[in-house]
Amino acid sequence: MAQLERFAEFTGSAHGVDGVVTRMRALGAGFPSGDGVGVFNRVYLSVTEEVVRHLDDGRFPDAGAAVTLDVLFAERYLTAVETVAADRRPPACWRPLFQLRRHPGVRPLQFALAGINAHIGHDLPLAVVDACRTLGCEPADLEDEFDRVGDILVSLEERIREDLMPGPDLFQIADPLTHLLGSWSLERARDSAWATALALRALRELPAVADEFQGRLDGAVGLVGRMLLTPLPD
Repeated sequence: MAQLERFAEFTGSAHGVDGVVTRMRALGAGFPSGDGVGVFNRVYLSVTEEVVRHLDDGRFPDAGAAVTLDVLFAERYLTAVETVAADRRPPACWRPLFQLRRHPGVRPLQFALAGINAHIGHDLPLAVVDACRTLGCEPADLEDEFDRVGDILVSLEERIREDLMPGPDLFQIADPLTHLLGSWSLERARDSAWATALALRALRELPAVADEFQGRLDGAVGLVGRMLLTPLPD
């Protein structure tokens, strides 16, 4: 009964994916033009709306598990935004994006990928562990849902790059932005997130080790984000 009540929290309109979409839209309305967090918010909103369409079409093998994973995943980003709004420090993986969100030398695509890096590299494996704890299952039970969400991200990545990449005159093989973006891969980040989730779940009986592992992960993902946000010349 407790598990069913817990699941109901994620499927209700106020707390489910629809609630997440509503919160992201409200956030988006408040970001000024060119804000780096706002750039990522628009990207993430489009991904979440695509997840909703897949749920409505019945394309997830286990809709309940997919909703739980998606909401717990989104909550980590939304919590980071709320943390900064309250003048507190967010996780290290998110700090570069919030610190450089208004830097004139950072391009919109860099903001988008830095946010995706933080969310996939750090938040996603933790969300998988959270979902396992909530649903009383193991990562293997969520693998299909994890893969479907990952496939949605990959399918949208090319569109994101096309929408946010500067014009053809700037898109040269020697351009620093081209070089920088070629150093990061969504596919590799997704594979790493899954391996990290398996490791964290295996460490649940060793909480001190798990906390150390998670802290190191947070810092490492933040370092990658800072490199992705390297200011570039016009």
